[in-house]
Amino acid sequence: MACIASPILLELLFFWNNDSFTRGLKAIEKSTSLLLFPIFIIGNYQRINFLRITQIYSIATTILMLLLFIRFNVIYPELMNKYLNGIDLWEMGYQFADSIGIHAPALNMHLAFVSVCALFFVFYSIKNEEKRSFKIIRLIVFLLSFFFVLFVNTRMALVNVLAGFAIVFFLEFKSKINVKKTGIISAIALILLGSILFFFVQKNPYMKEKYSKATFAYMDKVGKLDEIDHPEIKVFNSFVTRLSIWKSVWELSVKNLPFGVGASDGKPELVKYYKQTNQQFLAKYEFPTHNQFLDFLLKFGILGPIVALLYMFTIGFLGYDLKSAIIISFFMIFFTSNLTDDFLLRFDGIAFSGLWFSIFASYWLQQKTILDKGQKAA
Repeated sequence: MACIASPILLELLFFWNNDSFTRGLKAIEKSTSLLLFPIFIIGNYQRINFLRITQIYSIATTILMLLLFIRFNVIYPELMNKYLNGIDLWEMGYQFADSIGIHAPALNMHLAFVSVCALFFVFYSIKNEEKRSFKIIRLIVFLLSFFFVLFVNTRMALVNVLAGFAIVFFLEFKSKINVKKTGIISAIALILLGSILFFFVQKNPYMKEKYSKATFAYMDKVGKLDEIDHPEIKVFNSFVTRLSIWKSVWELSVKNLPFGVGASDGKPELVKYYKQTNQQFLAKYEFPTHNQFLDFLLKFGILGPIVALLYMFTIGFLGYDLKSAIIISFFMIFFTSNLTDDFLLRFDGIAFSGLWFSIFASYWLQQKTILDKGQKAA
């Protein structure tokens, strides 16, 4: 419970370092769920049905996304026509995410986890020899969830979802399941996945450019983005922009060690530093840190990244100790997503991680209780 609450405890510990009392309270307010979730969920850990909650979550989210996708096509047909005709393909996922009021990388982090859960339940259906109709439904949910990851089309989420699939395959093949049936289902799933991916690459040729040239363009311009002609067009989402931001964050963080600039002052101080160092492009768009560990370093000094690592790697420990493909995949998705973004700044990222962290901890406590009872009985 202390590990889950550690980010808000850190904000309380360094509250004195905020320049604004009101903004400091708003920063704490965003993180209050990290206190409430552990109390109410872990405090009632015996009542938590981990697999049932995960199953309902993956199915319900996929159905919701399908309805929102249909809505998007009805309300914005001109955008879909534009995309189908190969115009402005780079903004497709961002326009869809904006239509439902969610930041595209945050949405796709959720969807990557949903897709991994859906694949897990395909194997679960095989292992427990469920009816064919259930297996087909689970397979359809999985394929739809993967389709939405591709549709939103953020780089880190796509890499994460494929890595998550590999984790599920590896751990489930080690368990006692019907190898023949699993092989058949896996072959069908791989063929369908490959077909979906092929379709997207054919209909969205920008994917080839996005995952090669666009991502790693202008790497010689780190910290000198204003030398690029129209950087907002050419490098807005490129890796060189992230590196330029991180360079500025690191320089500013080093100047403010050991206690940082304060929880409420991270972004204002960073934007001010962009202007001081004459980085007009970064200052104009007021880019945040895009790295949770550097963000905590800037705000809280030396203790910041230590707490961020503790928070995330405790999730990894729970997954490793339980040998759970779902929890290990969640850790990998959340950890790597925070290398290129800062989801503990956003309420959706805070609530998403705090909720599932508490559910994972409850499941871990259940398994430990069962194990202890078994050892006492023996």
